Amino acid sequence: MKKVLLFLIAAGIAVTSFSQESIAPSWKKRPTLGINFFLKDFISPDLIGHNGLGLFLRGKYPAMNTMSPGFGIQYLQGLSEYVDFSANLNSSFLKYTFYDGSKAQNDQFLLETSAALNLKLLPDNYVVDPYVTVGVGASMLAGTYFGAYAPVGAGFQFALGDGAFLNLQWLYNLRVSDNTNYNFQYSLGFASPLTEKKQPKLAPLPVPPPPVVEKDTDGDGIVDSKDKCPTVPGLAKYDGCPVPDTDGDGINDENDKCPTVKGLARYNGCPIPDTDKDGINDEEDSCKTVPGVARYHGCPIPDKDGDGVNDEEDKCPEYPGPASNHGCPELKEIHAENVLFAINQAILTKKATVELDRGATLLNTKYPHTSILIEGYTSNTGTAQHNLVLSQKRADAVKAYLVKKGVSADRLTATGYGIANPVADNKTQAGRDLNRRVEFKVKQ
Repeated sequence: MKKVLLFLIAAGIAVTSFSQESIAPSWKKRPTLGINFFLKDFISPDLIGHNGLGLFLRGKYPAMNTMSPGFGIQYLQGLSEYVDFSANLNSSFLKYTFYDGSKAQNDQFLLETSAALNLKLLPDNYVVDPYVTVGVGASMLAGTYFGAYAPVGAGFQFALGDGAFLNLQWLYNLRVSDNTNYNFQYSLGFASPLTEKKQPKLAPLPVPPPPVVEKDTDGDGIVDSKDKCPTVPGLAKYDGCPVPDTDGDGINDENDKCPTVKGLARYNGCPIPDTDKDGINDEEDSCKTVPGVARYHGCPIPDKDGDGVNDEEDKCPEYPGPASNHGCPELKEIHAENVLFAINQAILTKKATVELDRGATLLNTKYPHTSILIEGYTSNTGTAQHNLVLSQKRADAVKAYLVKKGVSADRLTATGYGIANPVADNKTQAGRDLNRRVEFKVKQ
């Protein structure tokens, strides 16, 4: 172990000597404060002492629960780019194992303080910086046992930016006095500078000589030798002449958005515009950016209900509907397939009344001003004349029910169409059931 200690000290001296040849003060560590969390291991040094490293090479490591945790505070300051001074204060509660193999019966407070040199391989501007450490320390156990020890070890410093870093360290605390024992210490810490980084002083800029003053007759800031209009104040970008007015409309070209066409000041030198090119100038156009027609003051033909069918062609301009239905809604919200009747009857079923209750609410709220066509149909069972009469009765029954539910009778027109327009095959019972129905349409 003495040989190991001598080797670490020699390596530190060599690294320190090498670093002195290329000191760059900007990378010397500033005063820095760190905190460390560590585990103390008394078992590993004892195992190595009695069995050598072979036991560790065979994977026989002490369990983590045999180690004692602790907390430490560290002060660091760079002596050079490659050497840092470190002052450490560590504390832990543990059952201390003495050199003679005896062990404290209860957890006792251990306070350790040390001073060390960290001999780094690289300056602090590297992300990962390995180092070795050597130092001297003193300990106090339970306020009774005082001793001395020598910490040696190695670690890695991981830069986080602006001088802060993570510190991963392994220490071998060598026994120096009777009241101490050999132990390993594994620690993980974080450190941050206590002072701001010094900025390099910049040399003052040289004062330029005073400029040579030339004559400027018109006082426009452009000397006569460079002024094409030396007796009239002007601008540098026009070689000392005033801002031109190419189209002669009294608005100079810098403020004229149409410099080659005469215009008006209120339009920045341009003629009265027609933004949407619909032949109606913007002063008379209520929709300046959308092409329109004169009868709507330059706006497009309106589409009040937004269904894509303009109001001039929309037979239901207040309610959206497809173009295929002339802009009127198709009332698909009322499910006609639920308004069915029994064979040869015009009496509403329970399912039909439920659907008509919902339909009455819809007609009174969503479509309060529409006129509705109620179309009654039957299957092909029976004669055509009989079915025509029956379909009329079914349409009348639906109308009467909707009136009962608050829909104005003036809005409803009931018509029976008999066996016309079947929606299913009358050759099957299921198809005939579907054909006994009532449909709803908006009156156009």
